Parts: sequence; structure tokens; C-alpha cells
Amino acid sequence: MEKPADLIKDAFDQKTWHEIHTTDSWRVFKIISELVEGFEKLARIGPCVSIFGSARTHYNDKYYKMAEEIAYQLVRNGYGIITGGGPGIMEAANKGARRGNGKSVGINIDLPFEQRPNAYIDSDKLITFDHFFVRKLMFVKYAQGFIVLPGGFGTFDELFEAFTLIQTRKIGKFPIILVGTKYWTGLVNWIKDEMLAEEHNISPDDLEIFTLVDSPEAAVESIVKFYSRYLLSPNF
Repeated sequence: MEKPADLIKDAFDQKTWHEIHTTDSWRVFKIISELVEGFEKLARIGPCVSIFGSARTHYNDKYYKMAEEIAYQLVRNGYGIITGGGPGIMEAANKGARRGNGKSVGINIDLPFEQRPNAYIDSDKLITFDHFFVRKLMFVKYAQGFIVLPGGFGTFDELFEAFTLIQTRKIGKFPIILVGTKYWTGLVNWIKDEMLAEEHNISPDDLEIFTLVDSPEAAVESIVKFYSRYLLSPNF
């Protein structure tokens, strides 16, 4: 009886199967090259905060302005800023970092519909990845905190990965700040009412992983207060 792998091979001619197999194998080296580039560039930057939010947020939107102000205040407190490198909230945060003469990092992703890097990233601190999982690793490894403004699926992906890593103690706890009570309240209430109270899928202590705020000042204060009892140092 043929093995499942042999049955799959039989569905292709030898040349096609060889190309598929070789492509998957060589992809490992592409992933390694992205990891090495990210580690080498970001390890030298120092303490940073990652700021997340929608790429679709308009520059006149209140959350765009809040992201810019948060980044500005953070760099004035000695932190660099890491973003996904694109438009919207990411652009606002890099813009605020630039305005405050701080380090402005962009961890961009190559997408089919193109996500062009914004103009406020330091020229020597732009990295473009092909793989989302490598990019997310860089966000977590080199950030002293996450500040999360309203966003879509990508923002939630990055947010819940951080929740999971802290909950499972795969990384040390660091501040995760959700900005915008109106936007986040529905999610927070569902977590409390359904995940915790109704289904018991999380513990009460898990609610302490994040903080909900409504102003740039409160967001920055949460980061500064958390690290006031430590010597500020990179998260690795």
C-alpha cells in the first residue's frame, strides 16, 4: 500500500514534484535571512515601544492625531518607536517619533496590494519582510510595550499573539495599552462576560494583561510607570 506522500507524488510528474519540494526546502533559507536581518538591525536600537493600529486611518482622524502625540511623548521619555511601517496609524506614530527627534523604526511587510513604507521612518531602520510570523516576532522581541489603537484583523492578530505569549509565560509581562474606550469596550466586555464568567476559558488574572485608556498622556504614563521600577533596557 502506497504511503500518503507517495500518492501525492503520483499526482504530479517528476519535474513538477521536484520544483515544489525544492521550493519549500529553500524557503527555510529565506526565513533565516529575514531573522538574521531583523536581529542584526533591531538589536542595536535600544528600548522601543511598538504602536499598532489601522493602515486605513485618515490623517484627520482623532486616532491618527493621538498616535502621533503618543509617539512624540514616548520618544521624549527615551523610547524609540516601532511600527508596521505603513500608512494610517503606523505613519502617525513614525511621524510623532520623527517630530520628537527619536528613533523611528518601520517593520514593513511585502503584500500583493503593496504596503509602501511611510516617509517618517529612519532610512537605516526600515526592514521589509515577506513572512508575517517573522515580522511579529520582531515586534515582540524588541518592544518594551505595545500601544494599540483601533485597527482591523492585522492589529488584532498582533494584539492577541502578545496576550497569548504573556498568558503562557513564553515572554515576560510588559505593558499592553489599548487606546480608545469606545472602540475596545465591546471586546473587553465580551472577554469578561463570555470568555471569563460564562465559559471560564481564561483566569481573572488574565484581565490584568492589558490596560484601557483614552488619552495620549495616560498611554505614555502607563509605559513610564511600569518601567519606573526597572533600569530601562531592551527586552531580550
